[in-house]
Amino acid sequence: MRAFSYDRPDSVDAALRRVAGQPGTTTEAAVKFVAGGTNLLDLMKADVMRPERLVDISRLGLDRIEETADGGLRLGALARNSDTAYDERVRTRYPMLSKAILAGASAQLRNMATNGGNLLQRTRCYYFYDTGTPCNKREPGTGCGALTGVNRIHAILGASDKCIAVHPSDMCVALAALDAVVRVSGPKGERSIPFADFHHLPGDTPHIDSTLAADELITAIDLPAPGFAKHSTYLKLRDRASYAFALVSVAAALEMDGQTIRTGRLALGGVAHKPWRDAAAEAELAGKPASLETFREAARVLLRDARGHSHNAFKIGLAERAIVRALAEAAGVEHP
Repeated sequence: MRAFSYDRPDSVDAALRRVAGQPGTTTEAAVKFVAGGTNLLDLMKADVMRPERLVDISRLGLDRIEETADGGLRLGALARNSDTAYDERVRTRYPMLSKAILAGASAQLRNMATNGGNLLQRTRCYYFYDTGTPCNKREPGTGCGALTGVNRIHAILGASDKCIAVHPSDMCVALAALDAVVRVSGPKGERSIPFADFHHLPGDTPHIDSTLAADELITAIDLPAPGFAKHSTYLKLRDRASYAFALVSVAAALEMDGQTIRTGRLALGGVAHKPWRDAAAEAELAGKPASLETFREAARVLLRDARGHSHNAFKIGLAERAIVRALAEAAGVEHP
């Protein structure tokens, strides 16, 4: 463990003063916020991340879940994952989100992990964690070991020749499908970031995970109404039934008019550098009957640019079947 300093401010303004003037994005920062620490501390122990200073924000009072004026919910950034998943309003109005959170990690980790931290967790790519191997995300310019190495868990959509890592979160997949909004505070005041714009694809800068600046703090996540409570689900396919990251996951949400789909939302996890949505695939659902053929066509459109690598081409077929199954579950349609 490398030496670092530690501080615990008692207000958002005080916390922001501790990181004032840091250039770049939060993944590049020398001073890091820490709350639950369920990912950051592991990365520090593995010498993957080397912050010079930790600013403990766990006592800033950002742990409430509150109603919003438009009928949605505001999830405090420091609310624990378990508290969020079991909140009665989340369970009844946003069941897909509750299910996604409970599909992640273990009960012990969910009791510590925070909502804001969940958005900022880093990839679980083997090469990112192994400091003896090349990784453009960990050390830009060194190469991507996964491209020609073991890449079974890696991306099939939105990757680049610089990085094929995937985003590990379950919660974020559901938030993407719900069109959540991330609220942040910084030296220029508050701003809101649509969830679709929060995370980055790798491109030429895979070390930059999000649009959050190094001197900004996530304060809340807004869930708009409605929550697709009647016709939604979260499906996670993984190597074992618990405490495993997704090979493919699907958040599916439908607004139905009888047996006709009025609108549909689809977000995939485990397949890209960020939760993956595709407007064309969702357009394929609108106005169509809720049938397996409709769902298969939406899956084909969504996966039209999917590309496998030496060990993960199986994920394309797995993703297609997962999309069909999740949509069928959301619509209440029998499926094989």
